[in-house]
Amino acid sequence: MQFMKLAQLISLGISGLIAVTAVQAQSGSTMAKVNGVAIPQSRLEFIVKARTAQGQPDSPESRKALREDLITEEVIAQEAKKQGLDKDPDFQTQLDMARQTALVRAYQVDYIKKHPVSDEELRKEYEALKTQMGDKEYKAHHVLVATEEEAKDIIARIKKGTKLEKIAEEKSLDTGSKSKGGELDWSPAASYVQPFAEALTKLKEGQLTQQPVKTPFGWHVIRLDNVRPLKVPPFEEVKQNLAQRVLQKQFASSVNDLRSKAKVE
Repeated sequence: MQFMKLAQLISLGISGLIAVTAVQAQSGSTMAKVNGVAIPQSRLEFIVKARTAQGQPDSPESRKALREDLITEEVIAQEAKKQGLDKDPDFQTQLDMARQTALVRAYQVDYIKKHPVSDEELRKEYEALKTQMGDKEYKAHHVLVATEEEAKDIIARIKKGTKLEKIAEEKSLDTGSKSKGGELDWSPAASYVQPFAEALTKLKEGQLTQQPVKTPFGWHVIRLDNVRPLKVPPFEEVKQNLAQRVLQKQFASSVNDLRSKAKVE
């Protein structure tokens, strides 16, 4: 099962998509020469730009290491050409695929440049997420099993005094909570799959579901332990992740539109 808080939810986006941006390096500049073959400086700058966009530091030491890597790659590539590997059909297929991947990446970067997200759009997304997540978060335990009969048996056992935690460790199919006796992290109801979320919000603190709850994962026995107000992170704290989320939705819509217009035979 997957349970996400607000900060986690809005962090899901196209961080990988916007990590790589176009690089304008000096035309004709050379990083190094290997057997007379020039390695352009733009190749190094492109890698550095991509790494720094992902939060990795740009330092003389990292540049030196990258330079050595590029030189080694050039040495190997030259030897591969000597052996005629560049004429191999599989290599040509890989080359075509790499070119297509680069074109897709270029399109993504160009799309991001041409579709800046306004503060108004970000605040609208922020408010929508706040509404979606609600104003409470829940602490609960659960046991996940494959059949309704198993779940009903578990409810009966708990009512007779067997600890839910013990049963969860023995039987639960949820590997994320099994070792913790079925314990789930504090989460808003919207973080849970339906109808798990609905069942959870109807329980009182300390109460157990009287009937098994069916979801796409299986059958659940749920116990609500506690409820508290949900602390929503401030807008400025999640603004960048909100931009990624909005861009992700816009880009997906654009791609779907392209697919709908394409003639596929």
